[in-house]
Amino acid sequence: MTINKNIELPNKPDHKFEVSETFGIDSKLSVKGFKEKTAWVPEIDEGYIFDKDTTLSILAGFNHNRRVMIQGFHGTGKSTHIEQVAARLNWPCVRINLDSHISRIDLLGKDAIKLKDGKQITEFQEGLLPWSIQNPVALVFDEYDAGRPDVMFVIQRILEVEGKLTLLDQNKVIKPHASFRLFATTNTVGLGDMTGLYHGTQQINQGQMDRWHILSTLNYLDVNQELKVVLSKVSEFKSSKNQEVVKNMIKLANLTRNGFANGDISILMSPRTVISWAQNYKIFKDVMGSFKLTFLNKCDDLEKPIINEYFQRCFDIDIDPK
Repeated sequence: MTINKNIELPNKPDHKFEVSETFGIDSKLSVKGFKEKTAWVPEIDEGYIFDKDTTLSILAGFNHNRRVMIQGFHGTGKSTHIEQVAARLNWPCVRINLDSHISRIDLLGKDAIKLKDGKQITEFQEGLLPWSIQNPVALVFDEYDAGRPDVMFVIQRILEVEGKLTLLDQNKVIKPHASFRLFATTNTVGLGDMTGLYHGTQQINQGQMDRWHILSTLNYLDVNQELKVVLSKVSEFKSSKNQEVVKNMIKLANLTRNGFANGDISILMSPRTVISWAQNYKIFKDVMGSFKLTFLNKCDDLEKPIINEYFQRCFDIDIDPK
């Protein structure tokens, strides 16, 4: 993980944003952010649809230094939601995916051999965690419930309000910057995965879960909102005929989500899947063929008859079993 420390970051929020105007949700609140954008600020997605409850939770994290965790199924836009809030507040943002390859050393840093004045010297190279803590940065831990135990105990140190981080190798105690913020996204709520959908997740120490101030659940969008999101990604589908096709795609996606919730099938279509299907449909000009390539071929053979029935109900077409 390479950090460019030469980029100057603002010291503290210096601009006020009206929530209703900035995020398009019904609220009289205002929040502080930064007037100027830096290289660490995410790009704005103009077509992004903000969920009110989740947005207010994230804004509470930024405005009041609350530790915020966003829980929900894959494809609901949990990480993107945090990024898009940060983008509009011009708040520097760093995402770290806590997969099995992220180690304690990756987070904290390690000794590295460097050349200085023609000689090899050993110098401590700071990891992303100490750097983020010392700067006005929103740090987002993705896949929080997939983190390794040694990594999770490192994170636990900074979850307190004071959140000081001790680097034993450096005999150094780091005090968080006043504008440092901490977020996490997770598919489960720290109790493990009982569905089998999210392999690699695990139970989280409940003492650690207690240290998260706000837990917000982000569900899938309603049909009209999801339609807007898909059309923003596939703008060629804005004709009434193509919009009807996309509506049926979303209707089918909702059937898979309900089927999954009821235990009828073990896989579901996320909004990301619907967007991929629409993009593939644009390429192949075949709604059934693009559905197979996007989703059906991933499904268990025993569950395909159920999914074929969903497709028939939405498009009035029987899928060729070949």
